[in-house]
Amino acid sequence: QVQLVESGGGLVQAGGSMRLSCAASGHTFSSYTMGWFRQAPGKEREFVATISWSGSTTYYADSVKGRFTISRDNAKNTVYLQMNSLKPEDTAVYSCAATQKPTYRSRSAYSYDYWGQGTQVTVSS
Repeated sequence: QVQLVESGGGLVQAGGSMRLSCAASGHTFSSYTMGWFRQAPGKEREFVATISWSGSTTYYADSVKGRFTISRDNAKNTVYLQMNSLKPEDTAVYSCAATQKPTYRSRSAYSYDYWGQGTQVTVSS
């Protein structure tokens, strides 16, 4: 069992930065691949980034590559999403998720077993 709680969302201007946090708890948290997804109104949930819990492997959606960075702090049981050079099209509800699948198989929402409630990110122009 893994419980996930996101925080750090809010309003930000285009070109700005924001860091989301996902606090995790559970007996097997350290063995889980973690991911970030987002969903904008009228659109399907899309993959953003994923990271192995060791931090050795990461993958990013093409739309955020070079702008977003996923990381983790194992001591704090927390995964982060640093978002730079934000664009209005980044506006969405961002959710973190956990799976025992490896990162290369964890770019689909269907691969994830546990989800946080999501945090709203709004990028204004």
